[in-house]
Amino acid sequence: MDTQEFVPFWSEGKDSFAKDPPNATVSIFGEQALNQVVATLRNPILAGHTLTYEVRVLQGEMPAKGGLVSVFIDIIGMPLTPISYAGAARRRAYYVR
Repeated sequence: MDTQEFVPFWSEGKDSFAKDPPNATVSIFGEQALNQVVATLRNPILAGHTLTYEVRVLQGEMPAKGGLVSVFIDIIGMPLTPISYAGAARRRAYYVR
């Protein structure tokens, strides 16, 4: 799912990420090492091609600066995902091939 399509889902439904923020693994590539942080993501803001979140670190240490970043969001409970409880409860789950 493209980011522009994903962000609006953040606040939809009774079990939305706005009410129950998702956990994510954030991988930050530094000059000497890869830092991995488990965090809760809140309040996404998409401005052009830049997506920012408020982050609450649950495990690991967020470096002061780094290079490329990959974010892997735990989608369990997100509406419209095939494995979603919320999506299945609304009978709106679908698969994309």
